[in-house]
Amino acid sequence: MKLQLTHLRLLVSNYKDSFLFYRDLLKFDVDWGDEDSGYAEFNAGYLKLGLFKKELMAEVVPRIEQPSYIVNRDKIVLIFAVDNVDEVYEQVKAQNSVVVTKPQDRPSWGIRTAHLRDPDGNLIEIYNNLGIVS
Repeated sequence: MKLQLTHLRLLVSNYKDSFLFYRDLLKFDVDWGDEDSGYAEFNAGYLKLGLFKKELMAEVVPRIEQPSYIVNRDKIVLIFAVDNVDEVYEQVKAQNSVVVTKPQDRPSWGIRTAHLRDPDGNLIEIYNNLGIVS
């Protein structure tokens, strides 16, 4: 059996703000849905990035209780390549979005990164290559 990853779906509690964040601030093209549909898909290159209201998914998949020690940990990081981390960081910051880390070079990774959160608290990393050849 061969699996092919086609979608990343975020289960969000603040659907409308999350939709507007990915469409208007991060400039993803909408392939399906709108700010009121409860589900949307964005064109993210080789994958679809989906947003789905948590409560709608809960109707399909029963809730699994998790130990309290992992409740506040990030479960996923969305990682996006950009042409210029500093430029995107300033755009996000100007929109009063939650910024986690300022842009910084990570020479051992060969990239420059910054981290932010979407309106539902999901962690996002943006990066550009430093042009370091190893």
